[in-house]
Amino acid sequence: MMEAACKGAKKNGGLTIGILPSNSKEDANAHVDIALPTGLGYARNFLVAKSSDAVIAIGGAAGTLSELAIAWFSDRPIVALTGAGGWSDKLADSRIDERRQDRVHAASSAEEALKVISELLGWE
Repeated sequence: MMEAACKGAKKNGGLTIGILPSNSKEDANAHVDIALPTGLGYARNFLVAKSSDAVIAIGGAAGTLSELAIAWFSDRPIVALTGAGGWSDKLADSRIDERRQDRVHAASSAEEALKVISELLGWE
């Protein structure tokens, strides 16, 4: 997923930053402009969620769930891509807990997910 996101960002003129779980910059995909090796393993999920303006979940297992929980208690908008399986399908259009009144927003395509985030963050 990260490689596809970086590839799309580069295709549209974006600058890409990879927050890597390993100690090596060489572990970054070919589309990362700035590689930040952390050596933190799954703890790097905290940095990913906290440094994001919003989070898009696509499928996902336990690592994705941890990023979503961190984003949730950090008041970041979350969009879950439906039809991808994993946690994105399980949490789409639901609340993770009572700390927030909004829901994990559901989207059926990457374009829709970006539109929802743009609206929520006032980027239109």
